[in-house]
Amino acid sequence: MRAWTLGLAAEPAAGEATFVAISRAIAAAIRQGRLAAGAPIPGSRTLAQDLGVHRNTVLAALRELESEGWIETSPARGTFVRSTLPDATENAGRRARSSGRDPSKLGFPLGGLKVTDETLRHYGGKTAAHDKGVLALLGGLPDLRLLPRVVIARAHRRALGSAASLRYGDPLGDDKLREQLGEMLGRTRGIAQASDGLIVTRGSTMGLFLAASAVLQRDDVVLVESMGYRPAWEALRFTGARVVPVPIDREGIRTDAVERACAGGRVRAVYVTPHHQYPTTATLSAGRRMRLLELAKKHAFAIFEDDYDHEFHYDGRPTLPLASADTHGSVIYIGTLSKVLAPGLRLGFVVGPSPLVRRMAEVRTFVDRQGDLVTERAVAELLEDAEIQRHVRKMKRVYHTRRDALVAALGRRLGDVLVFHVPKGGLAIWAKASKSIDVEGWAERARKVGVLVQTARRFAFDGRAHPALRLGFAPLDEREINLAVSKLADTLRS
Repeated sequence: MRAWTLGLAAEPAAGEATFVAISRAIAAAIRQGRLAAGAPIPGSRTLAQDLGVHRNTVLAALRELESEGWIETSPARGTFVRSTLPDATENAGRRARSSGRDPSKLGFPLGGLKVTDETLRHYGGKTAAHDKGVLALLGGLPDLRLLPRVVIARAHRRALGSAASLRYGDPLGDDKLREQLGEMLGRTRGIAQASDGLIVTRGSTMGLFLAASAVLQRDDVVLVESMGYRPAWEALRFTGARVVPVPIDREGIRTDAVERACAGGRVRAVYVTPHHQYPTTATLSAGRRMRLLELAKKHAFAIFEDDYDHEFHYDGRPTLPLASADTHGSVIYIGTLSKVLAPGLRLGFVVGPSPLVRRMAEVRTFVDRQGDLVTERAVAELLEDAEIQRHVRKMKRVYHTRRDALVAALGRRLGDVLVFHVPKGGLAIWAKASKSIDVEGWAERARKVGVLVQTARRFAFDGRAHPALRLGFAPLDEREINLAVSKLADTLRS
């Protein structure tokens, strides 16, 4: 495979030989960090072709560089930047500044809204959840070891072979996938929508961002649960809206507080997770569900319903979404396939009134143009062939067993310090700790022995510490769950 053209500026100065100009340009590229220590130098024939000079001129330049100690030649391997050059890569930024270009210098003011430090601290960068030897008791993560990779790869290869998957497509998403998702939503969640009332997005947070961009304006008030999903709050904030917390309890969001907020000012939207409240796992009670829909109709606000793990319900029948009972066009339903398949596939969807979805597609056209049509077509095939449905049934059995294993392990080892309700569904347990326990310190000690847990502070709107933990059971098998809880108990006792 031919390497990229190096892009040297090798114009000789007045009276300067061409080979000297070439050697000077290559040396400058090394000093600037464009060519790192040990990096290969393009062959003499390639350089001659790129620079439009005779090969002998390039060979003369390379001999000059070698005599000056910039490069070294290895028989049968080629020519490379000298590996022993001091700080050949570490100080590339310093060398760039000395050449007049400072990569860290900003020549203009930054605008827009800044992501809060709390969000960056908890969600920015790479997670250690999948590092070797780490036991991640994290809610929201599926067990990727059980993913039917062979089946997915086969469907992906078939989709990749279709020319239609490689062209520009509809910003609403692949037609076939939208059809399959529509059937799934009608059968399992009681949601019927028009053909243009569903859009496929790159994950649920993108879906919320697009919906919020279509609904909200600067200084609009959006009510959110006081314990919740911080990236969603940031997606709402980026529209310029004011995000205001509302208390929650064992029945979900407090609708009396929502009503007071509506009386005190114009509320434009409410963001809720009614099925398994994130992070406490509480289910919004029937009375409050009806009241929230009534308030939305009365005050003309939108409801962003985030149903992030509807598929995983173990005891009794899952509660149908708010969207299934919405007759006034108030609910914007947001779902994801990240928990069913894998977060890295980035597949979410939004269902709402057709005018809203069309506006979302317009916004998406200028932000993302379209989704990953190859992945969308592959997943559509998996749904059509019932492969995903079979995988969901399997994972429900697996996660049900793991939930019970975590409940038993917590009861044995930490029953005297943690209190929790066994959730009917979802992928995590919300456990309240004795007030005498410093849960932040406990979580840090656990991290040092390879156990990751999420403390309530991560989910609190005010960013304050609370005596509670969210303990996920999906990514670990029963042996790993017992080991993780044992380590967690040991770090507390010590």
